[in-house]
Amino acid sequence: MGTAPDDFAAVDTYLATHLVHEDQALGDTRRSSAETATPGIDVTANMGAFLGLLVQISGATRVLEFGTLAGYSSIWMARAMDDDGAVVTLDIDPEAAQVARRNFDAAGVAERVKVRVGPALDSAHALIEERAEPFDLVFIDADKANNPHYLEASLALSHPGTVIIIDNVVRSGAVLEQDSTDPEILGIRTLLELIEADERLSATALQTVGLKGWDGFLLARVN
Repeated sequence: MGTAPDDFAAVDTYLATHLVHEDQALGDTRRSSAETATPGIDVTANMGAFLGLLVQISGATRVLEFGTLAGYSSIWMARAMDDDGAVVTLDIDPEAAQVARRNFDAAGVAERVKVRVGPALDSAHALIEERAEPFDLVFIDADKANNPHYLEASLALSHPGTVIIIDNVVRSGAVLEQDSTDPEILGIRTLLELIEADERLSATALQTVGLKGWDGFLLARVN
């Protein structure tokens, strides 16, 4: 039984071929990340389908996303909702937001997705100040150094039962590096410590291997 990275990627592709339907709009969206400043960091098709299923399982009608890129994960989540659902997605890059809006139009979800451009934490605080209706599901997939701050903002925008997913919490095992000076690793480790001590949250995390190598995601629920 193979355990090399090439095998992990091949299994991901095999599973997606049988289980995940990526239509033309989704495929074009994934490829269009090449037009952004950080190409190729969007979630895989398997993860996109997983996010869509979480939206459906949780019954979410309002989703908040930290990190838009080309809009790939946004489309998966928006399509999992009824027409009256809403996704608010936050991104610092106006050029990426322009690409994402084009993709939302092509995917038929433009009416359900709103992009807020600017530092994600600033946008989240603006939502808090606006007394935005609480969100049912939050997906955090932006700069990892700010994960603790994104979590606190998410909690302020949540209600009991809100589902929070935080991507890329393993980083090829680098999360174990206690002496790391990498801001992203420090952000993840601080995030885990905060969740451990926070009685408002029940959480777990799972490691993943596949097209994006060795990583993992955290899944939490607001109590």
